[in-house]
Amino acid sequence: MEEFIIKEGKRLRLGYTTGSCAAAAAKAAAYMLLTGRRMERAALTTPRGVRLELPVREIWMEPGAVSCAVEKDSGDDPDVTRGTLVFAAVSRTEGTGVTIDGGAGVGRVTKPGLDQPVGAAAINSVPRRMIREGVEEIQALTDDHGGLSVVISVPEGEALAKKTFNPRLGIVGGISILGTTGIVEPMSERALVETIRVELRQRRAAGADYALLTPGNYGSDFIREGLGLDPALAVQCSNFLGDALDLCRELGFRGALLAGHIGKLVKVGGGMLNTHSRYGDCRMEILAAHAAASGLPPERTARVLACVSCDEALRILREADVDRTALARLTERIAFHLAARAGESLEVGAILFSKVWGELSRTGNAAQLLQQIVKGGT
Repeated sequence: MEEFIIKEGKRLRLGYTTGSCAAAAAKAAAYMLLTGRRMERAALTTPRGVRLELPVREIWMEPGAVSCAVEKDSGDDPDVTRGTLVFAAVSRTEGTGVTIDGGAGVGRVTKPGLDQPVGAAAINSVPRRMIREGVEEIQALTDDHGGLSVVISVPEGEALAKKTFNPRLGIVGGISILGTTGIVEPMSERALVETIRVELRQRRAAGADYALLTPGNYGSDFIREGLGLDPALAVQCSNFLGDALDLCRELGFRGALLAGHIGKLVKVGGGMLNTHSRYGDCRMEILAAHAAASGLPPERTARVLACVSCDEALRILREADVDRTALARLTERIAFHLAARAGESLEVGAILFSKVWGELSRTGNAAQLLQQIVKGGT
């Protein structure tokens, strides 16, 4: 695929999803089954409107059944499924209509709240529609009205799934066949937010009214070591703190608790609900402001401004015995900005920690929210 986007000054090549691979392979297999002729390239138009012509590989034909594969191309996105073969086996069945299922290397859903019901193959709704429409297009072309079975498989899928979120989501035995647009956009923020949505939706479907959020692995370690809880209780939201709160509200959660490293959450104290460094790095300015308001002398405040890490800045505050006051002020501002984003329907709180200094502060409602999360944890 030779389409590109420009991101942060870089020219990045787009790719196509496992859903597009599955749909193209199924269309090609159906064509070969119903015409008896080989198809070396399969054409399809993605939901985004991009037309693809994908090479067809590993063709195997016998009377009544055809199997073939399309290789996943992630473009310049660092996707674990890059170069993976996605197979489609199409065979005749009794009756009419197209049935779609997953074979080896395609996961099975074991928990509610995902795109597909429990017990179904983890082939999401948009890829299913793409597969069905492609096969039905071939049936219309060949005036075929019989029943066809489509089985999607990924021989490497079970091993690859260990590198994905599937084990956390209760999808067992392989990867998911995904894609809402059919196109992979390198470093797509939308894809990351959708991953957060899936995890939150699953917890909500399991009956959870309160969500535990953390930006990443540091937070997971703190939840285990500092709070004594299973890190699996938490949903990792990366830099997308505001989006995670929006999703909690959208999905009907009653409350959310954010447990995060001060290096992330200090930015929230300045109103930044996406904490990626490309949107700004105001950590020292915010810490210095609260430290100065808490009585830190000007020369020490200047040292805070020159720090490169929050842990070093906290050391200066501790030496001057203003750390508790400054952190209390900071936590108030964090609570203010979280509440402003969450709205009246979602109660939200926070716990701040440091890898060096441990737990630093928490909002007044944090203990109550934590109790509710543990009580209704999944």
